[in-house]
Amino acid sequence: VEVAERLARVKWLSRTKDADLQAARAAAADRPDDIDAQMLVADLDISGGHVDDAFDRLISLVRSTTGDERDRIRERLLELFTVVGIADPAVMTARRALATALF
Repeated sequence: VEVAERLARVKWLSRTKDADLQAARAAAADRPDDIDAQMLVADLDISGGHVDDAFDRLISLVRSTTGDERDRIRERLLELFTVVGIADPAVMTARRALATALF
């Protein structure tokens, strides 16, 4: 488990280290169907402590996508759950919401 946590954190940090929050938010607002733009904002929201916002953004995307796109978003969510900590109450709530969105 510890290795998975570290790997998730390294991936997340590498995605966010050079990102510009304002530019990322503008891109996500301009292109609501751009999955990469939405996932970057979710990553940045995690860094800023806006965990619920990040999870809500990605769960909404899960609801509106199918196939490979949906799987990509689900995988990112699971990774972010690991980054935040699987015992965190926000993660537990988001896991239930994700399960509902998937089925």
